[in-house]
Amino acid sequence: MSEPLPSEEAAADKRPSATRGADGRFENPWPERPPLGLRALLKWRLIDRAREGIQPTPPFGSLPQRASSLVAPRAAPGHRSATWIGHATVLLQLGPLNILTDPMWSERASPLSWAGPRRFMPPGLPFDALPPIDVVLLSHNHYDHLDAPTIRRIAQRFPDALWLCPIGLATLLDSLGVPAATECDWWQEATGPGFRAACTPARHFSARGLDDRGMTLWCGWTLAADGVRVYFAGDTAFHPDFGAIAERCGPFDLVMLPVGAYEPRWFMQSVHMNPEEAVEAYRALAASGTTPPCLAMHWGTFRLTDEPVEEPPARFARAWEAAQLATSANWTLAIGETRRF
Repeated sequence: MSEPLPSEEAAADKRPSATRGADGRFENPWPERPPLGLRALLKWRLIDRAREGIQPTPPFGSLPQRASSLVAPRAAPGHRSATWIGHATVLLQLGPLNILTDPMWSERASPLSWAGPRRFMPPGLPFDALPPIDVVLLSHNHYDHLDAPTIRRIAQRFPDALWLCPIGLATLLDSLGVPAATECDWWQEATGPGFRAACTPARHFSARGLDDRGMTLWCGWTLAADGVRVYFAGDTAFHPDFGAIAERCGPFDLVMLPVGAYEPRWFMQSVHMNPEEAVEAYRALAASGTTPPCLAMHWGTFRLTDEPVEEPPARFARAWEAAQLATSANWTLAIGETRRF
């Protein structure tokens, strides 16, 4: 059984909070390769992609799917499972606690209902099949991770759920019907009935429009409940603090890492890990000698970038094998699949 997360007092003297620039906007504290801006985005989308092309997106629903295996309404103590609903949405059942990460059930990851990245795989679990949700973990405000229609549905159906988010998102959540949300800075902890969570560093950015870049924070989360600890990386590029996350908040019984949305590398390297970097991050997270399962996420749902849709898990498996990691710890799941740990 894992020990509790370290106390705030014990780590307070060595926890840098998130960094703000002179204009008050959040920045990544690692100076190399900051996220690129609108000009680079237009070059990629309008010039490079038109010249080089990309492989077609597979037909809707053509990737592997599997029926979920949930305990409803709640599991007994000692039952721990993860269900990959798609993209960065995972349903965790940690004993009697039901947790959702970055919930996304809409057809498009966009502010518009008629344009923007569209699902090519349905959610692995119908929304109406969700058990009572106790905790929602949000990593940042991009549309593929913070989906307004889904947030409204959850807030209406599960009004007692506890919402944890990085700094600056509570106002938006309030406008979507969330009764109350707890905002956290990096390394700050939040507790609730049966759990303790910690907000962790991530290398990314935030924006929902053209003029709000960096106005809210981005993060990952660790959560301790029912005697286990899990790590949800959110959306992140590779950074040097994965080892610190493990040291301060681990060891982990399950880690969830993004492995997709990484090409072209010149544009995506500062915001998204590729599969090889995800394996490197895992090795830092497991440096204590533990071998927790690694749930590979952030692929197989929306076509956001240029790599072939089915490439991320194949590259991840090759990198995993090359690192001589236990095959059984590579959790590359089918959409909707549940696994116990």
